[in-house]
Amino acid sequence: MKDWLAERAAVTPQKLALMIGVDSWTYGALDTAVSHLTAHLHNQGVRPGQFVAALLPNSLEYVCLIHALARLGAVLVPLNTRLTPAELQWQVDHVGAKWLVTNEEKWSIVNCQLLIVNEETMMAAEPLTIDHWPLTIDHWQSIVFTSGTSGKPKGVPLTFANHFYSAMASAYRLGVQPDDVWLSVLPLYHVGGLAVIFRSCLYGTAVSLHPRFHLDAINHDLDNNPITLISLVPTMLHRLLQTRTHWPPALRLILLGGAAAPVELVKRANALPRKWSMVNSQLPIANEEKLTIGNWPLTIDHSPPLVATTYGLTEASSQVATMLPADAARKPGSVGKPLMFTQVKIVHENGEERPSNQIGEVVVTGPTVMVGYWNAECGMRNAESSIHTGDMGYLDDDGDLWIVQRRSDLIVTGGENVYPAEVEGVLRGHTAVTEACVVGIPDAEWGQRVAAMVQVQPGQTVTQTDLIAFCRQQLAGYKVPRLVQLVDALPLTASGKIARKQVQQLLQNGDKDEQ
Repeated sequence: MKDWLAERAAVTPQKLALMIGVDSWTYGALDTAVSHLTAHLHNQGVRPGQFVAALLPNSLEYVCLIHALARLGAVLVPLNTRLTPAELQWQVDHVGAKWLVTNEEKWSIVNCQLLIVNEETMMAAEPLTIDHWPLTIDHWQSIVFTSGTSGKPKGVPLTFANHFYSAMASAYRLGVQPDDVWLSVLPLYHVGGLAVIFRSCLYGTAVSLHPRFHLDAINHDLDNNPITLISLVPTMLHRLLQTRTHWPPALRLILLGGAAAPVELVKRANALPRKWSMVNSQLPIANEEKLTIGNWPLTIDHSPPLVATTYGLTEASSQVATMLPADAARKPGSVGKPLMFTQVKIVHENGEERPSNQIGEVVVTGPTVMVGYWNAECGMRNAESSIHTGDMGYLDDDGDLWIVQRRSDLIVTGGENVYPAEVEGVLRGHTAVTEACVVGIPDAEWGQRVAAMVQVQPGQTVTQTDLIAFCRQQLAGYKVPRLVQLVDALPLTASGKIARKQVQQLLQNGDKDEQ
């Protein structure tokens, strides 16, 4: 198999590859930088098959490291920069990483050699050219850790084949335009961020990489550069909508995933108008909806839907199912059909496949799916072609996927099943509520009680009693939260998801204090 970046640089060396702030690199320039870093890593002793942990912010160095390790045949182990030293040590030990690449000397990880990578060290060595690609497409590219929302993070080995099929499937669904620029704010230790780097290289398109989600920087990029795609989690989109009055004309798609997408959030994003200009659209458009060119009437749609709702997994190299914007607006709440090469079935707890519109566990099969979780004792586990996701959902009559809830998040109260997503949807419908997280907390009589942590809109006033009464109007009694805690902001994981386990612990502790 050829080196993906080297091949891209040979074909389109002058094409834009990467933007970070005011700096940019063509594919030729990026390839040269990667050759320098490859030499530096090789000189330090990095060899094929070794596991190399990375503790870096989104940066040129990180992008180059991803490609350089691929050239050397080493396996990338991206680490969450928000973890504590103890958590980092556990992950490094879990996979047996030999090296830790970082841009700071403050880290001290036992049994792991430190490699400092910055602009100076990266360019110090003479470029190293590898004549023969040392790997096949089935070799591991990385071990990516899950977010650990339900226990210890799991190491997910992803191959080059996983990434390749994911990129091709995404292109089939989302389309590719020659001048696409994908704004990527997801961290590169997240599979959603990593996937964009490989996809853009394979497509020959550009990435605008941001070190973090900073509203001013994101808005400046959207308004001053030809951004065509952006990947966001719902919390990010919500914050972005608080600052915007319109979308730029170049933007063609917002890929929204990482957590359940509230229907009202998608509607708000799709309702935001486009701002057209003569420079950007090549048409003399002001605010009129209808124009004429000669005798021909021309109608301009200022607000085509932009949000593509998606369901993805680290274990499936990112996207599993995605609904295009027009369909997402027509069928709010669904995440669409499985992508090309991916099969999804819904199974009962006894393993039998469920018919359409019947809830069961989502099982995913296909060439984007990992072969199994990394396990320190035996090397691999669950080495099968399918992944039992632990997510509850169903396929409707059209074959579109609906995600109902994580199976582990299901609340059982007095023998009745309560899906938190249903209760959260009702709470979000209150005008004073921005976001909500519903969990079960232990109860001696009922087994579990329904409890909610609610993020209140700035400037709004609401009480626990108000919200409980609001829920009683729309939900069966056993689904109504017995405890509601009001907060300014819900706790989030590093990838922007609601930290459900933390919410559960906070509510449980608060409940004990009141007893």
